Formats: sequence, structure tokens, C-alpha cells
Amino acid sequence: MDCFELSSESPYELLLKVAFLIPISHYFLGFLFLLSVFLYNFIEMYFIQELFTGFRGKPVSLTFNSCCDLYQEVVSKCKTLNGRFSSTPWLCSPHLQTAFLQFFGRAPACKYRRQIFQLSDGGIIALDWLRNIDVEKSSIERFDGVWSDDKSPIMLVIPGLTSDSDSAYIKHLAFKMAKRGWNVVVSNHRGLGGVSVTSDCFYNAGWTEDARRVIDHLHTQYPQAPLFAVGLSIGANVLVKYLGEEGVNTAIVGAAAICSPWDLLICDRYINRRLVQRVYDRALAIGLKGYAKLHQTVMSRLADWEGIVKARSVRDFDHSSTRVLADLETVDTYYRKASCTSYIGNVMVPLLCVSALDDPVCTREAIPWDECRANKNIVLATTHHGGHLGYFEGMTAKSLWWVRAVDEFLCALNSSSLIHSKKMQITTVHSPLETSIDQAPYVNITEDGLVTAFSNEPSGEVGSQQNEQPVEDDKVGDRIRGVNGAMQLETNATTQFDPRSESTRLGDAGSKGPGKMLVTPEPDLDAVIVPVKRCLNQLSRHSKISMWVLAYIAIITTWPILGSASPMFFKKKLRNIFSLKR
Repeated sequence: MDCFELSSESPYELLLKVAFLIPISHYFLGFLFLLSVFLYNFIEMYFIQELFTGFRGKPVSLTFNSCCDLYQEVVSKCKTLNGRFSSTPWLCSPHLQTAFLQFFGRAPACKYRRQIFQLSDGGIIALDWLRNIDVEKSSIERFDGVWSDDKSPIMLVIPGLTSDSDSAYIKHLAFKMAKRGWNVVVSNHRGLGGVSVTSDCFYNAGWTEDARRVIDHLHTQYPQAPLFAVGLSIGANVLVKYLGEEGVNTAIVGAAAICSPWDLLICDRYINRRLVQRVYDRALAIGLKGYAKLHQTVMSRLADWEGIVKARSVRDFDHSSTRVLADLETVDTYYRKASCTSYIGNVMVPLLCVSALDDPVCTREAIPWDECRANKNIVLATTHHGGHLGYFEGMTAKSLWWVRAVDEFLCALNSSSLIHSKKMQITTVHSPLETSIDQAPYVNITEDGLVTAFSNEPSGEVGSQQNEQPVEDDKVGDRIRGVNGAMQLETNATTQFDPRSESTRLGDAGSKGPGKMLVTPEPDLDAVIVPVKRCLNQLSRHSKISMWVLAYIAIITTWPILGSASPMFFKKKLRNIFSLKR
């Protein structure tokens, strides 16, 4: 029988000896594997998922109102919006998409023609034009603008935060649309694009006044050219807020908002949530500080310069600069006032909104799904991937998906009938407590208890059902009319309001001479019966059961009186009968 001799060495020492027997290269490969797994999850890559699907991508999700003519006439014809988005295989990450756009971009060469636009407060804005002739062939002639009678569509581009016409994503869009024959103009923010700040006014995420002035200028100079607008990132927030403020009064006939932050307060919370988002927060703060240093002479006089220098996040910069310049108490107040979410319901022009669900800067939590679905003028396109303004597609990553989507959308919109009828169907947006009854000058209470808005203005269209009144109405009805802010209840004998009958009934109230007195109307029995009948009808319309309950309560409450009175009544009846027989 063999005997095994037990070693006196510690098991940990044995494990250490075995570990030394493994080649160092194997350890290095294991470290690389663990690092790859960590980075794959840290930068949110989806290469393996795309590999299993053959890099077909995922379909674009469209959110719109069921009665939306914009989808039926325009978006349904756009193959890009009704297809799939498949990102570049070696850029299968929102962070890679965003970083590649920032550091490489692969933007086409664009030779802009600059126009300096003077603002009423003394500030200046650089308008960079790119025409079809500038793309087709290189020319060195002086820029004389676009001919005032030129009917070619004009696309206004509003860049993102600290971006200008030289940014890669701006060039991708401008070059694409200029090749289409459009005239593209990039409205650089104040102090960007190589111009100085010449007034005490700076731009911010909610500043729409500059866009309003530029749009009015373009519409005045080129009245025959349809004017479109595209906002990108913060520029998208500015554009949507402007469209909501103007409603139907804007000269814009179509617009697109790409990667909008929507709600700045939610995005501020999101960008400070995780480590990877804090990298973006830090990068944006560096860009803002660089912008402030370009205009230090003005900024140091108006804002807290020490706080700007020490700022390590966007919120720190907004606390020391933007909040102070906007004369607001807190940063959260600025974020709430500058956000475009509350203005979406008032947008009255065709608007395409594009957002990526994996956007590392503008979170999906801020996307206003319900607000976009409620507005018939908006179509919201969301993709699973894309990053922030990245959307690189193809093996070579030379094109951006959202540029193709905007190109198809605007071209289809320009050739549709929607922009030829001044605006899309206009649905007036009221406050939640404001109804058509509050808007109407009269309120008509019908015999069955219904309260309806009433106006004595004749309807312009025979087929209009909204303002059409019933042919037959009650002869007697109550109508509430507002006179100088007061509510006056008057009884009418006819449906239409007659000023002559009013003066006859009330007399000359303004005259104090003799013989001028109020004529008291004759009492009408219907005036008493109709309100009671109307109340009963109104109760019966709510519930049949309630009528029986009221009847039961009425019988129970009046039974003591009826019980004591009934013997006297029957006794009197019997006495009369017996007296007749005698």
C-alpha cells in the first residue's frame, strides 16, 4: 500500500508557485480582456448586438398625432424617416459617435460668404451664407448677397452651444442643402464666428430675440423665397421656443429641431449623474469659459468673473454668468424659463424633431412625447442610437443620418401643399381652464340644460359647423352677456339679439329727463316654468336613478304634511257627496 506524504508548505505558497508558472503574456491578455469588458459597458457599446442582427440597425420610431397632415403629405414620403438607422460598425457607441464628430467630423469644404447683421441694441451677428454656386465652383468675388427676387428656398441654421459655422456638423448640413440648390445661411451666436461682442447683451439657451430679428430681416429682404429653419442642440431649443412664442406670426414655413435638450433642468440633473456624463459637463464648461475669455473685457464688467474662472461645470458657469446676465435669482429658474418644452403646444408650423435615445448629453427623460403627439404640426422621430449630433453611417463614416433625414423632409415639405396655404391648420391653444364658453361673448342655456357658446356674428361659411347655431331655438332662454367686464342676465324672446328691442326695454338709461323711465316687462308664466323644467331635464340627463331618489326623498319629507291634510280633504269631499244626495 502506497503512502502519500503530506507537504508542510502552506496552500497559499503552492498557489503562488503555480501562478509564477503561468506566462506573463497570459496575464496581459487576461487584463486586456477585463479592460475590454469594462470599456464596452462604460462607453455603452452595442457592437455585439449589431453583429447578431447583421448591422441592419433598428427602425426609426415616429410619434405624431393621428390627424397629422404633416405625416400623410410629407413624412410618409421620406424613406430615411420610415427606414432604419444603422451606425458605422466601428462607431457602435454614443460616446464614440459624439467624440468622432467633435475631433474628426470629416466635414466637406465650405466657403462661406459673410454678412454682418447689425442689431438694434448695438450688437452684431455674423451671417455666413453658402449658395449653390459656392459649392459647385470656387469663386472669389465679393459677396453681394442673394438676389431679392430669388425664389430659391432659404434655410436658416442655428448652431449649438459655443458652436459656429465652422463646426463639422454645420458644414455637413450646409453643404448637403447647398448642393440641392438651396441658399443656406448660418446665424452665428453673439461673440462667435470671429466677431466681437459690441453690446452688453449675450446669448443663452433661451434667448430668441436674435433669431427673431434675423428671421424678420431675411423675410423682408427675400419675400418671395420660402424660409425654413434648422436648430441643432441648444439651437434647437432656441428654435422651438421661438416658434412657440410666435405661433402663426412667424415667417418660417417649416423647421427641424435636431438633438434638442428640451428641458434644461432635467438635462442638468442627468449630466451630473454618472462619471461618463461628467466628462461632457466638464468639456462644455471648458468651452463656455473659453467663450467668456474671448470677451473678458465685457464679461468681467457684467458678471462674476472670479466665479467664471473657477467654474468646473456648466451649472457653475451659469451661476456666475448666465444667471447674472439674465437677472434671475437661481440657476434652476433660468433653466425653467429657457426650456422649450412648455412652448411646444403653440408651434403652428410643420416641425420635425429628431432625438437619439442614447444621447449622452440630452437625455431621453426630457423628450416631450405627449406634447409632440398632441400637436398636429409636429412629428417626433427617435432612434435607438446616434449619440449627440453624431449619427455616422456607412463603413467610412462620411455622412450623417440626420442630415439625410432633414434633406428629405425639407425638400418634401417644400414641394407639398402645406406651405402654400399660409400655415397648417391652426388650432388655437388655450389654457386648461379656458374653454369655448369663456371665449364666446354670449352663453346660451337651452331647454334641456345644455350650456353652449353663442355669438350673433353671422357665419362666413355655410358649411361651418363650429359657429353654426340651431335653426329652431327656445322662445324663452337665458343668456349671460358681458358688459364692460360685468355679467348681465337678460331674458330674450328670440334667438338673435336686437339692439332696438334692448333700447325699448331698458329705455334711455343715459338720459335723466322726464318721461324717460324703465319699462317693466309683463310677467311671463313661462319664465318661471322653463327654469324649473330645465333643471329637471338637466338632472335627468345626468342619471335616471337620481330622479327616483329625489322623488322618494320628496315623498318621505312631505308625507307628514300630506298625511295630516288628507283626512280633512276626504272628509270635505264626502260631506259634499252626502249633501247632494239629500
